[in-house]
Amino acid sequence: MLCFTRQDLGVLAELRGLNPLRLATPSPQPGRERLRHLVIGSPDGVRGAINHLHLLRYAEQREWSRQFTIPESGILITPEQGEVFSLLLRDRQLG
Repeated sequence: MLCFTRQDLGVLAELRGLNPLRLATPSPQPGRERLRHLVIGSPDGVRGAINHLHLLRYAEQREWSRQFTIPESGILITPEQGEVFSLLLRDRQLG
């Protein structure tokens, strides 16, 4: 999966001049499917979601990548052909 730090949709035509952030997606073990979770929010919110998934025994905290700051220009995520995307929006209580 590639993440670009530009919102311009014409960026796909300009790929030669860009240096995208390539996120590691190693091949899954035989008989398993690789799912990629993306949590976007404030640093505390992202950390809280990761901690919650850890408490649910879904994912170890150390399995997550480091946090990346999203620039003002945003990001463009390009999944592999044939993949689908689902988004869950949930609010969290501050304080």
